[in-house]
Amino acid sequence: MRQQLYKGPNGSTHRRTILLSAGAAALGGMFALPGCAPPATSAGKPLRVAITGKGESDYQNLLQTAGIRPDFPIGYLRFESGHLVIQAMDARALDYGSMSEIPPIFALGAGTPSFRQIAVVHGDVNNQVVLVPKGSSLVDLADLKGKRVGYVRATTSQYYLLRMLQSVGLHWGDITPVAMSVADGEAAFSTGALDAWAIYGFPIQRAVATQGARILKTALGFLSGNYIISAHVDTLADPQRAADIGRYLKLVRKGLAWWVANEAEWAQAVAKQIDVPLAYVQDEFRRKSDTYTLRPVTEADIASQQNVADVFAEQKLIPAAVDVRPLWDDRFNSILQKKA
Repeated sequence: MRQQLYKGPNGSTHRRTILLSAGAAALGGMFALPGCAPPATSAGKPLRVAITGKGESDYQNLLQTAGIRPDFPIGYLRFESGHLVIQAMDARALDYGSMSEIPPIFALGAGTPSFRQIAVVHGDVNNQVVLVPKGSSLVDLADLKGKRVGYVRATTSQYYLLRMLQSVGLHWGDITPVAMSVADGEAAFSTGALDAWAIYGFPIQRAVATQGARILKTALGFLSGNYIISAHVDTLADPQRAADIGRYLKLVRKGLAWWVANEAEWAQAVAKQIDVPLAYVQDEFRRKSDTYTLRPVTEADIASQQNVADVFAEQKLIPAAVDVRPLWDDRFNSILQKKA
């Protein structure tokens, strides 16, 4: 274990503790989780799996809490957003990762992606919101005009913020958008440097619990609820390693099924991990727009992501229009179509 400087996407620098394992030392902005230096898989090395954020999105914690033990070694690495997962894919430091529909679109706009999209987790969108500070006078989306609004570039927060503005006749240029990492956004919001913050996941409960923040609007009606599972093209090209991905997908599906049957126990585990009172996580779970399920690739999933890509292209937030279909790979559909 050692200390290492991490440079965020907006140039800010943070000091983080890095727990080194295969591939972790080469990348900033992530770290391998404890115990993640297992012996080789059947393919010769551990399956390197991204964990994005904490709380309900932490599938390593979910599997551990559910008592689901992999029968092959996995190396977990943690990221704060999906676009960093893609950067790790491009650096060949990851085999498997999850993200929203948005980061792959930016990757397409920037060149030839190093991954394929192999499955979809469909779930809650009420855990993606625009937050305002305690005592804020903002009461609806139209009040965002002229305000400083933080968001994470190339993620759902940029997309649903754009869609929310459009819904009340505003444009991207009608606000002062501030692109920043999750960590930087949390710091800026807590010190009053932002009028609002478009953010997802566990920082919401933490800001509400510790700062008295208020949810101005959730992403319900603005997001599809699709969260994409991706795998590196080199991993997919290796039959043994691709088989390990299939095995991991089965584990995730079992974990999500356990969540549905044991939500009270999972809420306790999430509250402990993100260090907020249990009642806040229970409230989030009560408000969720859908239960999380792992699904095979469908034409509807492809069309959904294409619609998102078209919105970004129309707003000139990516260099040109892109076709998302070549990103999709349905080779694991036969596994995902079977009952858990």
